[in-house]
Amino acid sequence: MSSESKLLQNPGALCNILKRIAIEAGDITLKYFDGIEDMGVDSKDDDSPVTKADREAELFIEGKLKEILPEIPMVGEECVSLGKAPELAKDQKYFWLVDPLDGTKEFIRGGEDFTVNIALIKDGQPFLGVVYAPARGELYAGYEDTATRWLQDSDKEKPISVRDYPKEGLTVVASKSHGDASRMEAFLERFKLNKVAKYGSSLKICVIAAGKADIYPRLGPTCEWDTAAAHAVIRAAGGVLTDTEGVELTYGGKNEKWLNPEFIACSFDWNAEGA
Repeated sequence: MSSESKLLQNPGALCNILKRIAIEAGDITLKYFDGIEDMGVDSKDDDSPVTKADREAELFIEGKLKEILPEIPMVGEECVSLGKAPELAKDQKYFWLVDPLDGTKEFIRGGEDFTVNIALIKDGQPFLGVVYAPARGELYAGYEDTATRWLQDSDKEKPISVRDYPKEGLTVVASKSHGDASRMEAFLERFKLNKVAKYGSSLKICVIAAGKADIYPRLGPTCEWDTAAAHAVIRAAGGVLTDTEGVELTYGGKNEKWLNPEFIACSFDWNAEGA
């Protein structure tokens, strides 16, 4: 059995390696965030911002992933924006989906809710994912039925899971910088609500996985690398991430821009009868 096969058959060991890679990539972003180096803010073809931190962190992650599993291709946000994404085979079993810096707008304006995201996709499903928020010192990881949260301050990792439907009503996660309020309100009318919590980046999904919130409707555009790692986390924690018809999101470049459908991240099966 090859070392590659052994690693893929031991997701716990692979996850530990990815955690270290994510933390090191996060350190790269922090030197720009803390002003040690100039961010070098630029605009992509779609007018979304990109910084030196995005590009340097992605190159670092790509190099590390090639060291551990050289046969598995990596699709990253920045390589796609530059037209350099690898072509995946129609029957591609494994590939990486990477967003080296999710929440670039938040990052540029000095907010802490930006994340490093690394996901391993297997047969179109999120097999394993790591989400690291460097400025917050929080790392979320998920594979199979194992989901964890690590806090840098205490250097402790604890298991996480979604919470039961709160009697007082749901905590809704809302974006700090995106959203169609009227459509979200219309979707949420069916549920008993308690309060709204605002987060940026893929943390919006991770806080549901950690039992701090209950539902996040994203009724706007995202790309596959924005959700894949956090999808693995919430899935392992007992939650769901589906389209607006209740069908679980899949991955593999369904369209040229790697766009997701609108989606709902939730601690329960929101589309089930009686939910």
